[in-house]
Amino acid sequence: MADLFDDHHRALQERFETRPLAERTARLIVHGEIEEQDKRFIESRDMFFLASVDAKGQPTCSYKGGEPGFVKVVNAKHVAFPSYDGNGMFLSLGNISATAKIGLLFLDFETPHRLRLHGTASFVENDPLMAEYPGADLIVRVAVTNLFVNCPRYVHRYRKLASSHYVPKANCETPFAQWKRIDELQDALPARDRGRVAEAGGVITSEDYLAKVMAGEG
Repeated sequence: MADLFDDHHRALQERFETRPLAERTARLIVHGEIEEQDKRFIESRDMFFLASVDAKGQPTCSYKGGEPGFVKVVNAKHVAFPSYDGNGMFLSLGNISATAKIGLLFLDFETPHRLRLHGTASFVENDPLMAEYPGADLIVRVAVTNLFVNCPRYVHRYRKLASSHYVPKANCETPFAQWKRIDELQDALPARDRGRVAEAGGVITSEDYLAKVMAGEG
């Protein structure tokens, strides 16, 4: 893939004598469309890591979780995933607005297995896929640049214990985020959240919240 490497990559490949290997590997594994085995793997995942870059060139990486299949393969060149309620910073979506370039890393820790996907992302209000994602604020669509299965030899084996009860589900009210109960945030909460604090147990301190996080109750 001609667009996968630039001069900076080439310099390191030359330094460690891996340029022929890098080029051969890219020809073997990197492809520009989602194949059937890619689709099965992507749509079986309940989480992925999302890398994005802001207008100043600063990258950030975030974890995205949902029900298995929450990342939808729309066709061979496009995937879509929901943006659920978060901390209000909108770092990933703001970066998408600024530069659009993102990377997705899908992992199976039990097998292990991993797949990288690079592309150009966008989102619009009232996306037709909103109806398929209860609790979603927006739908992100990704035009695929390239993707490939990556060597899993350094992926540690982990076993899933349980799904997060915060993942939105149809016909089920999503539990209120504990951090939204922190006293110092009350006057900054959006209107849709203010009425739920008392229902969730009332206001807590930052220290209370940290204790909940450390105890696995966050």
